[in-house]
Amino acid sequence: MRRAHTVEQVRAAEAALMARLPEGTLMQRAATGLAVAIGNFVGRTYGVRVVLLVGSGDNGGDALYAGEKLARRGAHVVAVLLSEKVHPEGLQALRVAGGRVGAAEEIARADVVVDGIVGIGGRPGLKPEALAAVRLAEQYGVPVVAVDMPSGVDVDTGETPAEHVRAALTVTFGTHKICHFVDPAASACGPVHLVDIGLELPPGVEAMQAADVRALYPVPRGESDKYSRGVLGLMAGSKQYPGAAVIATSGALAGPLGMLRYVGPDAVADEVRAAHPEIVAGEGRVQAWAIGSGLGEELDVDKVRELLDSEEPVVLDADGLKALDDSGDHTNVLITPHAGELARLLDVDRATVEAERLKHARLAAEHYDVTVLLKGSTTVITAPDGRTRVNTNATPWLATAGSGDVLAGLCGALLASGLDPLDAGSVGAYLHAAAAQLASEAGPITAMAIARALPVATGQILY
Repeated sequence: MRRAHTVEQVRAAEAALMARLPEGTLMQRAATGLAVAIGNFVGRTYGVRVVLLVGSGDNGGDALYAGEKLARRGAHVVAVLLSEKVHPEGLQALRVAGGRVGAAEEIARADVVVDGIVGIGGRPGLKPEALAAVRLAEQYGVPVVAVDMPSGVDVDTGETPAEHVRAALTVTFGTHKICHFVDPAASACGPVHLVDIGLELPPGVEAMQAADVRALYPVPRGESDKYSRGVLGLMAGSKQYPGAAVIATSGALAGPLGMLRYVGPDAVADEVRAAHPEIVAGEGRVQAWAIGSGLGEELDVDKVRELLDSEEPVVLDADGLKALDDSGDHTNVLITPHAGELARLLDVDRATVEAERLKHARLAAEHYDVTVLLKGSTTVITAPDGRTRVNTNATPWLATAGSGDVLAGLCGALLASGLDPLDAGSVGAYLHAAAAQLASEAGPITAMAIARALPVATGQILY
């Protein structure tokens, strides 16, 4: 599990460690890791033209000491000072090693620019002189390596309310920061390289890895039968949108289920059974429900609310979200909105949700007492108690009609097989993205292609 922490948590951990180490040790560890990462990024060190954008924070000090180490290996290093209060010892070390102070115009001839403009405590946005230097790098196509995070983003939320650095690589220290996981800032980070500097940290925002999925996935045992593996009731599709039922059942059957009951119009049930003859049509005992995909005008709000109040956990998607009320008693409910749907639930603009994804996912989880899976380029999954995970392995090819129906069905299968809403949403989002990656190796994909790829992607992860 990768973990990201807040600025406050990082600073507390750094203070605790610095109290036990000689002065300057942490900065030297960070600078060494940064210098190695820059050299690896460019592909060489000797003769490389490096421009450091140096502000007043510790990230500026990291950049100066990294520049010193690169200069000692034959790089041509120029520091552009964007504050009157830069790290004095770092600047002196750079000069002794053969680096020099220069002007932003030298960016035009650089091989790489190092963004040490602000530290993790900096606010979003950039001062005019820094912004001008960043724009020069963009103008001349010079790649930027960000120190800790791209300057100008909000570290703790992933928000980008003002112009900011767009990095080709971000080198961070001790732990990931939330902006590395959550869009829109995550898209500005490029690949993120983590340098271990020995911090001891509490639990934070999590991003699952394949090993975490393996540990959680409900693999059947020798004594398992179709009932013990989980029975899902799926209420999806309508005369207007019959395909949604076929797609959602395809996603559910690609999960760990033992049995699937489809509840819906007879005409739609016939299409579902034509695609999947193993499905049972009609109500019966289930371990969980997946409700909402393609219900359209046939949504029965009273029926859905009755199921929300029952003991079985529920995945609520698409049209089913219209039945959600604010009674604050939905602890076994996982909702899977996109930004527009979450905006309607919170009575805000879609653009506001897109700009502040983590904030609004948490607001909805608390207000409705549900686990929220906010779909997007980085999927945010957050429980009512504040525990939060982010899925970062998605491909843009997932932005296709019906892919959310596949995800809802899969998450329902995971709920029926015994996972709680946070784990079901986390595992479902990871496998859904992995299947899309696999299916898109040959180019564009459809929702059904994602569903067909799910068993193979799951098998690659499990075995």
